[in-house]
Amino acid sequence: IGASRGYHSIIYMPDTQSREKIDALRIGGAEVRLVPAVPYKDQNHYAHQARRYAEAENARAPGSAWFANQFDNTANRDWHEETTGPEIWSDVEGHIDGFVCSAGTGGTLAGVGRALKKRNAKIRIALADPAGSALASFINSGELAASGNSISEGIGSSRITANFKDAPIDLAWSIPDTESVPLLHRLLAEEAWCVGGSSGVNIAGAIRLARALGPGHTIVTILADAGTRYQAKLFNPAFLHGKGIPVPAWMEQAFGTAAA
Repeated sequence: IGASRGYHSIIYMPDTQSREKIDALRIGGAEVRLVPAVPYKDQNHYAHQARRYAEAENARAPGSAWFANQFDNTANRDWHEETTGPEIWSDVEGHIDGFVCSAGTGGTLAGVGRALKKRNAKIRIALADPAGSALASFINSGELAASGNSISEGIGSSRITANFKDAPIDLAWSIPDTESVPLLHRLLAEEAWCVGGSSGVNIAGAIRLARALGPGHTIVTILADAGTRYQAKLFNPAFLHGKGIPVPAWMEQAFGTAAA
């Protein structure tokens, strides 16, 4: 978008993110600044560094920079409430019993949840949270507590963002990689859909919500991006074995356990 409008786009992101995603941004014309992955409370967190850079540029030349602030800019949540939620409602012709997805900024879950609850307050809104995130704990106990870790990117959080705050969430689960990643492999092998780690967490959450509600209910979730952005992780037998995640036989045959 920046390139198409003639803007110089600068992306601050943790150096733990996938090489494919970093390369895609650079191919699109962005300048990518990789920084160490640290908690949000650390002033070297990528969001704080991005904000400081924008503030310094504006101090030098007023109006020359804009910090998108996707976590706390509630235009994010409002857009999903105005567009994504009504689109889902229209597509299923109002026959929906539950919506579930993970949260990064929280905009999708909160916005869609608000839109659907306005139309039918009985619709169950659920959070599928990757291991290592504190959001499921917050919904279930009111405390931000996290355990474990996940190879998924772009989802999970240790804080309540402005977009996530007041989201109408009824249920929440913490989803381990050993549950979500095999679903991605099945989806590719059985349906020819290659999707990313957040989609695996979302599908696992949809299955859990379907079991909670029982037969005969309609559950909707989001498949957010392509698995090719995470090929070196999600479809690398050596990497998966190192994380204790099951590897399907077809992947072993295709790549072998020595894939790098």
